[in-house]
Amino acid sequence: MDKIKWVFNEMPKSEDKYLPLMETERIREVKAFHESFPQYTVTPLARLDGMAKRLGLGGLFVKDESWRFGLNAFKVLGGSFAMARYIAGETGKRIADMTYDYMTGEQLLKDFGQATFFTATDGNHGRGVAWAARKLGQKAVVHMPKDTVQMRYDNVAREGATVTIDNLNYDDCVRVAAKEAAETEHGIVLQDTAWEGYEEAPSWIMQGYGTLILEAAEQLRALEVNRPSHVFVQAGVGCLAGAVVGFFANLFPTEPPKFIVMEAEKAACLYEGACRKDGKPAVVGGDLETIMAGLACGEPNIISWDILRNHADAFLACPDWASAKGMRMLAAPVKGDPAVTSGESGAVGMGVVNALMTDPDYAELKEKLGLDSYSNVLLISTEGDTDPVKYREIVWDGKNG
Repeated sequence: MDKIKWVFNEMPKSEDKYLPLMETERIREVKAFHESFPQYTVTPLARLDGMAKRLGLGGLFVKDESWRFGLNAFKVLGGSFAMARYIAGETGKRIADMTYDYMTGEQLLKDFGQATFFTATDGNHGRGVAWAARKLGQKAVVHMPKDTVQMRYDNVAREGATVTIDNLNYDDCVRVAAKEAAETEHGIVLQDTAWEGYEEAPSWIMQGYGTLILEAAEQLRALEVNRPSHVFVQAGVGCLAGAVVGFFANLFPTEPPKFIVMEAEKAACLYEGACRKDGKPAVVGGDLETIMAGLACGEPNIISWDILRNHADAFLACPDWASAKGMRMLAAPVKGDPAVTSGESGAVGMGVVNALMTDPDYAELKEKLGLDSYSNVLLISTEGDTDPVKYREIVWDGKNG
């Protein structure tokens, strides 16, 4: 069985110019925007006391994003906020003016008109963009990579978007979406990755994710956990990871948690960049085959990369078995703990933490991270069973290890 690979962050620091994007007061404004939606509720923070005791931890907490807006994943937070920020800029309004009632009313069409939002996705981000576009009377075009499962395609198409599954990997789909947006009148690319010259919208998407992180921080404090000691966060392009690390680095500037960034081993561009130790991002090519479809991205978001190179402690490249193990553990936890329905891209943190705490092969990593009976660990389950067939094959039938 393949092993989890890890590297500690020994990269030189940059000027850290993107960290202010995730300042607490800015994220409070983002959360206020999402709170105007009638679909808004705070998603659960599962407290796994039994699992923590079994693994030898002080506390283990899982933010369960399968409940977000009825869409079974967190990504709608980023797409909806970015869309609102774009429209606010075009109409000369403040983000505080962009309430759900205004954005879904006739006045928006008078003030702004109709645009077409282009994006690439394995499913969750595109579904969020399509959902927001439908609510706002806008158009959405979504490109999905090869091997996308039918259920994820159907979920996006059901929101009224124009959807195609292209014979390309995710990163190439991003390029197609950007090209089509540039060639379309009133076309806007709304992508959760960033590259030179395309940084504004991805920064808004990162801030949109701040709502779930602020919720988690408030929920932890309600449980008398002022600060998590360790935050494990998964990464595809790194947008969520940059948001999570950036938020907590701002919230606890003098004593931040330990930040551990996890990727699928076949798409571990952040890990590869950290291995170089020079601070420059790396690119991973090929088919990027992994069950963690939402993490199958080979080119990093340069905004997130800059935050991570300054603040992440370790980068892990994770085989598929880590995700499969995590899915099963969360679905059937220790007696008394709440179950969490976590999909392939959501559960890798649980599998990794279990390996670090129970497998002697990772004793060195466990020790260097300082994981012990005093540790309060935060995980983020980013999605539920977005592919129900695969979910049952893994959880019920034991597929993938």
